[in-house]
Amino acid sequence: MRPVKVFMVDDSAVILGIVGRLLKNKYQIEIVGTARNGREALERIPAANPDVVVLDVEMPVLDGLRTLEELMRVKPLPVVMLSAHTRAGSKATIDALALGAVDFVPKPAVPSQLAGMLDELAEKINVAAGTPAVSVASVVPTRPGLMKGTRIVTRQVEAVVIGCSTGGPAALRVILPFLPKDLGVPVVVVQHMPKGFTAALADHMGQICSMDVKHAENGEMLRPGLILVAPAGLEFRLRRDGTRVRALVQASDVPLAPGGFRPSVDTVMKDFATVYAARTLGVLLTGMGRDGAEGMRAIKKAGGHTIAQDRETCVVYGMPKAAVDAKAVDHVFPLSEIAGQITLLV
Repeated sequence: MRPVKVFMVDDSAVILGIVGRLLKNKYQIEIVGTARNGREALERIPAANPDVVVLDVEMPVLDGLRTLEELMRVKPLPVVMLSAHTRAGSKATIDALALGAVDFVPKPAVPSQLAGMLDELAEKINVAAGTPAVSVASVVPTRPGLMKGTRIVTRQVEAVVIGCSTGGPAALRVILPFLPKDLGVPVVVVQHMPKGFTAALADHMGQICSMDVKHAENGEMLRPGLILVAPAGLEFRLRRDGTRVRALVQASDVPLAPGGFRPSVDTVMKDFATVYAARTLGVLLTGMGRDGAEGMRAIKKAGGHTIAQDRETCVVYGMPKAAVDAKAVDHVFPLSEIAGQITLLV
């Protein structure tokens, strides 16, 4: 296979020099061009014809977000963002993901984190190289009717749980804002992300959704009309107190298994299956790996309802495929139909 061709955009000569050289020497990733700001990048990218663009969030002249918007308009390409660990950086990163960037990698806070950052960046560049560059602005949610073969809901859906990873923020942007304010059930979102970024995701969605959106806190009550975003790096469990259900959001001393996530979509969905049983609706969206397959199986076994995003509209058809292969999915829908199907089932 030929090396992946990458165009790097960063105002740091260190990042362009050291990171670019290491990507080439250690990971056989070909750097076909560089730029120090977004304006230079937009001028040089067409001639370089890269497979993937690695784009810094915070830059002079033209920042990463405005560069991404323009790039997706004139020459759509898979983009991986480089994000600073700052509140402004995390907000801009979430905005970029919602606009169609494939993924992001946090910049190392200290030199000792550089090796880990390079491993993660190389992996995400290779994933991005195999994904289509599609602006979410082109995805128009539809209002579907009941599809042939749909199970008639005999028990009222009381809660919705959504799991996602790579490509999730863009997919959520096509789903959450189109859920009506009077949906009448709580929604919990589990998005794989590093610490510090799920709060920005909740803020972003809160600005564009009819339903209330919050970054979940310990003891938070799940209530109709509320979307809770599970905080990255913490366990998210459910506890029923009589007629009320509360979120338990806590740190854990248990080491994560290799490739594991906290919170885990599987763990959260299994709690929903226990607490809400047949009144649960589980939704699994785009993402790498198989987190969520066992959770969807638990929901289905409890008599609940399960929906997965289809292969064609996923950035990465890993998590939904694992659930489909496990026979844990009632229906597979394109991204544009999922908001309508959630509303229909509720």
